[in-house]
Amino acid sequence: MTIDGKALAQSIKEDLRERVESLRLRYGRVPCLAVVIVGDNPASHLYVRSKIDAASFVGIDGMEIELPKDVSEEELLRTVSKLDSDPAIDGILVQLPLPRQIDPDKVLDVISPTKDVDGFHPRNVAYLHLGRPCTFPCTPKGIIRLIDSTGTRIDGKRAVVVGRSNIVGEPVAKLLQDRNATVTVAHSHTPDLAAITREADILVVATGHASLIDGSMIKPGAVVIDVGITRDGAKLRGDVDFESASKVASFITPVPGGVGPMTVAMLMENTIECFEQRMASLLSAPSEL
Repeated sequence: MTIDGKALAQSIKEDLRERVESLRLRYGRVPCLAVVIVGDNPASHLYVRSKIDAASFVGIDGMEIELPKDVSEEELLRTVSKLDSDPAIDGILVQLPLPRQIDPDKVLDVISPTKDVDGFHPRNVAYLHLGRPCTFPCTPKGIIRLIDSTGTRIDGKRAVVVGRSNIVGEPVAKLLQDRNATVTVAHSHTPDLAAITREADILVVATGHASLIDGSMIKPGAVVIDVGITRDGAKLRGDVDFESASKVASFITPVPGGVGPMTVAMLMENTIECFEQRMASLLSAPSEL
């Protein structure tokens, strides 16, 4: 069966819209998300627009800050720092990739962990691996929700994650481990990759290599989550060959319409959670005499 990420994301956003309305009634305002984009990359602008549109749908205030592609690192850092110090802003996202003159790590470090809705700040990354409360990165968080939507019990399953990036591969492996899966992380240097992937009850592929995995590399009945997306002319292709894989897997995500919509939905959820945590912290802080 195809896992309809678009439909699941829509259902989540509808629930979040009700949650935001209750927050407005309770606190007198709604969460505010600031999205910073640098340059004129069409794909990046498309991604940002989808995030701003999603924010509008759920009732979050969305703020888009556009900077030219030749902006200096210092100017970008000042912009992000100013947003971070603004008490009216609850979440900050800097759209990646950034131009060569900018070190993305420096930019991420400027964002407070409590406003880091992407879950990329070093403290959030460390807390994830330490098992402490933190903001989960959006795509791995969405992947777990996609797996849960199939009714598959993660506990005790053999999971294989192909790809070891800090954005998807490593964190989703940790989230699967936290749910008591036995996890193997494979990558482009893994010998006989097919022998590894055929052992997976749950297979997550996030490499950026189109059609890397085909049906012959999948265990019959496996749940397959395809994170990759590559443009091939007018067509978008995933890391998994959908036609052959769908004949073997019990559940599989399509590209597009699988992981992508869930990533945006999780961004909305993270923004709301950051807002709730900030409000709770402000209310619990001792008042000044």
